Amino acid sequence: MNSAGHQHQPRPLQARRSGPLAGRVDLPGDKSISHRALLFGALARGRTDITGLLEGEDVLATGRVAEALGARVKRTGPGAWTVDGAGLGSLLEPRETLDFGNSGTGARLAMGVVGGHPITARFDGDASLRKRPMGRVLRPLEQMGARVVDGGIEDRLPLTLKGAAPALPIEYTLPVPSAQVKSAVLLAGLNAAGNTVVNEPEATRDHTERMLAWFGAHLDIAPRAEGGRRITLTGQPDLVARPVTVPGDPSSAAFAIVAALIV
Repeated sequence: MNSAGHQHQPRPLQARRSGPLAGRVDLPGDKSISHRALLFGALARGRTDITGLLEGEDVLATGRVAEALGARVKRTGPGAWTVDGAGLGSLLEPRETLDFGNSGTGARLAMGVVGGHPITARFDGDASLRKRPMGRVLRPLEQMGARVVDGGIEDRLPLTLKGAAPALPIEYTLPVPSAQVKSAVLLAGLNAAGNTVVNEPEATRDHTERMLAWFGAHLDIAPRAEGGRRITLTGQPDLVARPVTVPGDPSSAAFAIVAALIV
């Protein structure tokens, strides 16, 4: 309203086409590979240099677990970390509870690591992780000689896992496809004398197989007549530290891709 008491008519809004969206987006590292890089580095001899590590809380929890098991983990820059490995068969028994926060991946992979070594560790996490069952990982680990000695009500955290002494190689067929269960069995099988075999009814992501081979493990992977794959791991390999570049996670590019398409 102006000084004369008349109301101003609102001006129509105008939208103009903007210029094209252009630029470069650096994607955060893949979470699954980040977890494995830290744990595999802890099992290897020497120093593993990691670049592109996803520095989210789940992965950082796995880094703290690697330290509790005897590795030295150090951040050297954004996404850049080093792991001085404790070595396969030489892990330390952690003094404190291994706290995985909300990371089911970290917990299940670490169960495989602990389950194959003559050490005992307490596993725990936040309220959400405590609701997630761990039975699919624990059953094959029990066949290899590991056992839950405290907690684990309904196969849930918190629980105390006593590793095998010694770890026994087994042949295990996954009831349902699961990269995490497959990985836990293979990680436990690293410290077993002989061949550990995992039969998967359908092929799952093969980060573990590729990375173990990169660190020096011998795996034979063959198709099964009934479908899926048969993975044979030769136990007690000499795992040697290797550099790991964690690739970006394509799913993290979704927002940038959509923005580029519509602008």
